[in-house]
Amino acid sequence: MQAGVALGSNLGDRLQNLQAARRAIAGLPGVILPILSSSVYETEPVDCEPDAAQFLNAVLEFDYDGEPVDLWRHLKQIETELGRPRNHRRNVSRNIDIDLLYFGDMTINNKELRLPHPRMHLRRFVLQPLADVRPNLVLPNQTKTVRELLASLDESAKVVRLTDDWKSQ
Repeated sequence: MQAGVALGSNLGDRLQNLQAARRAIAGLPGVILPILSSSVYETEPVDCEPDAAQFLNAVLEFDYDGEPVDLWRHLKQIETELGRPRNHRRNVSRNIDIDLLYFGDMTINNKELRLPHPRMHLRRFVLQPLADVRPNLVLPNQTKTVRELLASLDESAKVVRLTDDWKSQ
């Protein structure tokens, strides 16, 4: 099943944090290579504390042989291994943030996991990199493609392409 994952970092060596997360995801059981990777974008923080640093954001897509909740748990473990505490407050600066955006066309809404990610269709910092890898994807519960959702956003948050080739660095 195709899985979409968003990566974000606004503390420490942001690019290195994204690269470490990508390497860890590539090594997970059930992840089937290749991994499609967006460009890396520098973005303004959204809903963070005052004076929060700019984020680097990217999106990955890959096939996964397993259950979405298992992948989600693996992603949370990678966050912990990369220095994000399990009890990290929501919307506060972080060295790594990994979100499971979608898992095929599955819709899940329980205490542990919500798919598709409930706010991704409203966030330029998610849609812009997702448009790099899947511009024509229609997300579950949506009628427009990722490209169309991106074009219809009123959000004025600045999103700037930083680099295209970050996977091998």
